[in-house]
Amino acid sequence: MVLRATGFHVEFVRDWRQVSARCGDARALTPFQDRRWFDAWYQAFADFHEIEPLIAIVSDAATAELAAIFPLVRRVRRGIRIVEFADHNLTDYNVPLLHAAAPRDAAGMRSLWRDLTAALKRLPGGTDLVRFRKMPFELNGVVNPLTLLDGARLSRLNGNLVTTGDDYDAWRYSLERTVRKELERSWRVFTRHADASFRIVTGQDEALRLLSAMEAQQDARMRNLGLKFMLNDEACAAFYRSLVRENLGNGYAVMSALTVGEEVIAALFGIRRGSAYVMVRISNAGDKWSNCSPGRLIIERTMSALHQDGVRHFDFSIGNYAYKRRFGVAPLPLAEITEALSWRGLPFALRDRAARELHRHPRLSAHVARALGKPSAREDY
Repeated sequence: MVLRATGFHVEFVRDWRQVSARCGDARALTPFQDRRWFDAWYQAFADFHEIEPLIAIVSDAATAELAAIFPLVRRVRRGIRIVEFADHNLTDYNVPLLHAAAPRDAAGMRSLWRDLTAALKRLPGGTDLVRFRKMPFELNGVVNPLTLLDGARLSRLNGNLVTTGDDYDAWRYSLERTVRKELERSWRVFTRHADASFRIVTGQDEALRLLSAMEAQQDARMRNLGLKFMLNDEACAAFYRSLVRENLGNGYAVMSALTVGEEVIAALFGIRRGSAYVMVRISNAGDKWSNCSPGRLIIERTMSALHQDGVRHFDFSIGNYAYKRRFGVAPLPLAEITEALSWRGLPFALRDRAARELHRHPRLSAHVARALGKPSAREDY
């Protein structure tokens, strides 16, 4: 399906495999903008009844030079056709894959946005709402051109980054003394157990076994907190298993574990590209091991091991939990864009705006959440 625009040429495809090979020379802000992530994502959700894959390939209309690839989906909610990034609460940061002809200024981005949204409107069935969330403004000097648009607004969410530099011990000593001492104590308590070990897992079978243990531990914790847990549904489980099977060997998928014999005390799954590592999923065995703080311990052990292998940027991802603050994270501001493309999408756009404004007043926001019966997603590893 090809839809022509004035400044940019917009082509939509449904099959990610048609564009996967064209991602190699893309500029990516985060490790999530990687062919390997989307290979697994679109494969897992290919037959998901609620989501229609919709990848936008945007090129300069005059030169045919590739500008960007937007990994998108279209879904219908209450009769409203919504276009958003391929996410489903799995992709922490959303950005198009940027190529040579990507806009470098606001005027160029406005032109691309105008042509992209016009093409979305002309799709069979149309589009009522564009909702782009969890977008970094910039990272490592690369600007996300979407955030140059007038409609881009600061999100209520943020990432959490730690940059250690080359001297890991110097970074460790920059933490509060109580945090350092607690980590040292936790390691001593943990290693008193026979067969206690930490390791970065390299075998696929063992990594898949750890993933199964992680699924069970996370499910038990969410049930205990009274929260809905969706990471174990069929599509999500298939996604993570594909990531592990296809990418453990090439280093993109990283699984680390604290074990005592065959028992999994804590597990951490992340993705790595070069010197950047993102923590994606973490779990632990619960209260019986709380005396050695296994969640915090596996994070520090993993950071130490990966630092020795060249990682310098550690991303604790979205969620402002207490355990992240103990590691001295710096917030990564995120942006969002909601734009109605039809009168049917307008109420949704207005609701998003109201929610964003409400978040600017934390006490009122908390009061509303309590009134609606929403539980607090407290985490304290």
